[in-house]
Amino acid sequence: MAKVILLNGSPRKNSNTLLVLKECAKAIEAEGVETEIISLKDKNIQSCIACGTCTETGNCSLDDGLDEIIDKIREADGFIPAAPVYFGTARGDIMSALQRIGKVSRGGDKFLDWMVGGPITVARRGGQTLTLQEMTMFFPINGMIIPGSSYWNMVTAGPEGTALEDTEGIDTIRLFGTNVAKLIKKIKE
Repeated sequence: MAKVILLNGSPRKNSNTLLVLKECAKAIEAEGVETEIISLKDKNIQSCIACGTCTETGNCSLDDGLDEIIDKIREADGFIPAAPVYFGTARGDIMSALQRIGKVSRGGDKFLDWMVGGPITVARRGGQTLTLQEMTMFFPINGMIIPGSSYWNMVTAGPEGTALEDTEGIDTIRLFGTNVAKLIKKIKE
């Protein structure tokens, strides 16, 4: 069965980012595609040290739990990272994770090629389009496919638990999830 890995970049237990990913996962699962949400919470994701080990071993030399996530992504058909916006940009740990995931793929078995997905951002007010642009750069350089939706993949939310109040944003995310699942099924035909 096809599967999508959703990566939660929020450090909070009951974050708005997690709420948004759950809605996205429901839309994907409604199309018959399996999902798994993985959180970076409680992980200390380090930046790439450009050691080149991944080109020889197919894994990252840094021992911080990211290799286990990479192994799950490697087996998936889709990948959706989501980040809260901090000071107008994505949290550093999710960008470090994306850079290392891309480095391992590009240096080895190119497991990201033809994978379907795209980024999601959640913010109180501003910085979402810049964060989406920053995270989107990961996808085309790794030969990935980003389906569209009715708007950009962003949700506006304040305190924890308020993400579902942005009905337009949530509808955009749901349609994005549906399109991810439909495109995966088309590719796998």
